[in-house]
Amino acid sequence: MKKDWYLLCICMFFIILSCNGTDKPEETIPGAVPVRLADPFIMLHDDVYYAYGTNADDGIEVYTSDDLKEWGKAPELALHKDNSYGDKWFWAPEVYYVNGKFYMYYSADEHMCVAVADSPFGPFRQLVQKPMLEGEKTIDNSLFIDDDGTPYLFFDRFNDGLNIWVAELEDDLMTIKTETLHPCIHVSQEWEQVWPRVNEGAFVVKHNGVYYMTYSANSYESQFYGIGCATATEIFGEWTKYPDNPLLQKPGKLVGVGHSAMFRDKQGDLQIVFHAHNDEVNIHPRKMYIAKAGFKKVEGVDKLYIEEQYETPVLRK
Repeated sequence: MKKDWYLLCICMFFIILSCNGTDKPEETIPGAVPVRLADPFIMLHDDVYYAYGTNADDGIEVYTSDDLKEWGKAPELALHKDNSYGDKWFWAPEVYYVNGKFYMYYSADEHMCVAVADSPFGPFRQLVQKPMLEGEKTIDNSLFIDDDGTPYLFFDRFNDGLNIWVAELEDDLMTIKTETLHPCIHVSQEWEQVWPRVNEGAFVVKHNGVYYMTYSANSYESQFYGIGCATATEIFGEWTKYPDNPLLQKPGKLVGVGHSAMFRDKQGDLQIVFHAHNDEVNIHPRKMYIAKAGFKKVEGVDKLYIEEQYETPVLRK
């Protein structure tokens, strides 16, 4: 009887383990190697997923996938420092296909830049090798094009720790209309007070007339790095943070979770890509993870949510 009970317990243990195994495929698939990208961004173009992120010392890498699970690294950098302002700290790239061209928004030497290419693989080239906003440090630039076609740039300024601003762009998608510079959010909630003053990595989507901004708070080095949300009914209006932030912090075994971007998959479902620390002891190299996101009604209002269960993309063998 005791033996049967012991075997039942063992079986239940492995069933539970298998149910939780999808969030750590490198542990369950022998030899699997996770995708080591920080500040990740995923673009779906012509039925192929492209991932860009912070990793290379001399530019920006690009990976491709058909299913979001297995990824292959392109042999050449999408952006090389020879084609860009700055010679170090190539961070947080985002790539958008607009009017037949691919635009990469990224940071170099703690200044935000934009480069252009004819292919999602690049080579991306910065036509004029200077920062988008000269005279001050700015990072984490993210493009948002509204329903009426007006382009906006969300980004971080260093004038109150790190805080998030927005400005309208000229039609070239490269030139900031400095007269439109507008503050969005800064450190203001208790969960954001770990260290130092950081609100960064804005990404904006529009749903039923409301703008939803995901952002990250606390130092990326902190295990309490996490993802919050703020909303607005006008881009240059008041942005209000969810009172129950963060939406995602320390899911499962992950720590240092943040710098996210949302995208629609091949089925049209909303997903979110983010990074986390290498493990609970080491920060680097950071790894890319993907979770489902969406909207649900709460007291009659659409609320953005992020599922805590996540997938760990791996490199193709």
